[in-house]
Amino acid sequence: VQLQASGGGLVQAGGSLRLSCAASGSSFSTNYMGWYRQAPGKERELAAGISSGGSTNYIESVKGRFTISRLPAKNTVTVYLQMNSLKPEDTAVYYCHCADHGMDYWGKGTQVTVSS
Repeated sequence: VQLQASGGGLVQAGGSLRLSCAASGSSFSTNYMGWYRQAPGKERELAAGISSGGSTNYIESVKGRFTISRLPAKNTVTVYLQMNSLKPEDTAVYYCHCADHGMDYWGKGTQVTVSS
């Protein structure tokens, strides 16, 4: 499984960003994908996840502001994380993740910085 993440950047508080993760090589009918984030000095946490059936999960702090979605295509799937009303505490490195047949796959992290 290969994950190619893009998006991120610097934005002012209240602004929006969208992260994208293109995945290939997975059995997309059974996998679970998500976006983790890790702020300096903190543990990595699952910000949002989505199952192959479309069920979503969010940590409390992003509910109502972040939306995760997935767009399947032939042999690939792209997962998006739309982040609105961003706050300085959303500043972190965001990682795309795929869980497939008991294996964990990670994309290259992308920095999201929210200035106050």
